Amino acid sequence: MSYENDARIINDDVFDLINSCFDEERSSRNNEGRVNFFNTYNEYFVLTDDGSYSINSKEINNKIETLHTSTGAISESFEKFIKPMKFDYTKDIAILDICAGLGYNSSAAIDDFLKNTSNSNLKIDMVEISHATLACGLLVPSPIKAHDITKKAIEEELIRQDYATLSLEECEIPENINIDVYIEDARQTVQKLEDNTYDAIFLDPFSQNMAPELFSLDFFKEFRRVIKDDGIVATYTSAAPIRAAFIEAGFFIGQGPIFGRKQGGTLASPNPLMLDTALPKNDEIRIALSDVGIPFRDPNLNNTSEYILDARTEERHDARHNTKISSAVKTPIFLASEMDDEKLKRRVERNLKKMNIPSTTSPEAYYIVECENDYTKKQDAENNSTNRILEMSKRLKKVKSGNYGCT
Repeated sequence: MSYENDARIINDDVFDLINSCFDEERSSRNNEGRVNFFNTYNEYFVLTDDGSYSINSKEINNKIETLHTSTGAISESFEKFIKPMKFDYTKDIAILDICAGLGYNSSAAIDDFLKNTSNSNLKIDMVEISHATLACGLLVPSPIKAHDITKKAIEEELIRQDYATLSLEECEIPENINIDVYIEDARQTVQKLEDNTYDAIFLDPFSQNMAPELFSLDFFKEFRRVIKDDGIVATYTSAAPIRAAFIEAGFFIGQGPIFGRKQGGTLASPNPLMLDTALPKNDEIRIALSDVGIPFRDPNLNNTSEYILDARTEERHDARHNTKISSAVKTPIFLASEMDDEKLKRRVERNLKKMNIPSTTSPEAYYIVECENDYTKKQDAENNSTNRILEMSKRLKKVKSGNYGCT
């Protein structure tokens, strides 16, 4: 199976139907298949609460999900990827949209841009591995007018690559908007991009377990190279390995908006002043001290998902009780805390003792998490999630090595 087929996430049946639709378009040059596709196969599209449509994923771990939250597909784009940005619309804006999918995130960016400027330029580089997924963006009803602009750019690239034949999208792309569409592995695309280019990066893969290669430390190092010093990366996930990878790649991190999920996503920037909200305390502690904070690694940006997942599992196993506290029963979050549950306490302190931490209330425990005493939800240049995570990690190493208390 090709990487494109392995990596795409739309439902198998609709994937085949879309490919058949465009096969027929190329052979017959008849527009009926594309024009009638949505009405013919509308059972494959999912109406979300804001009136925009999503589509079902293929079966993953015996489960099928929609590509977007049921709360609202286009609303999710605005809430998670546009509102956290701090664009200066008196200047030109450049955006990198990773896993562009149906084009909603780019469309939301275009909508916001057109509402806020008339004198500057917008550049969007859309990256999506799957021709059929992008083609699905042509078939779904546009949730906002700006989506028609995105559709035109998608159609032009699909025609250029001989996937589509007919130019059916009538919308004209404004002269001050430039959209380039890359239909390939995002890891290869990002290596070709110029340094210090983007004001924002939208990172929207389906899940870390399906595409760890798009959440790896090494991929994020490329982000650090291509993003501007005041740029912001936005992603929906709150997962510890992703946040740890951002930090190791040279970013500061903060909490992203909560929309359609129980937890907020993640924002990352080279400049801590671009990030207003700190992560929750327990998230900081687990990233800094637990093996759950081991990032995904893909040194040559070419490994398979399975290889990356297996390598991280092995690295977590090696780190546990050696350089990191075991993540079992969320052990690190109990540091500097009294515990009433005696059974849980025994399990926690058994894990801690393997890291030279005698108990949850030992001087070592208080020392490691001492910086959390200064925790504030509002971040600044010095008091922020990233600095606290790095400090706790450093202190854990001192305790484990037996250097705690040394002058």
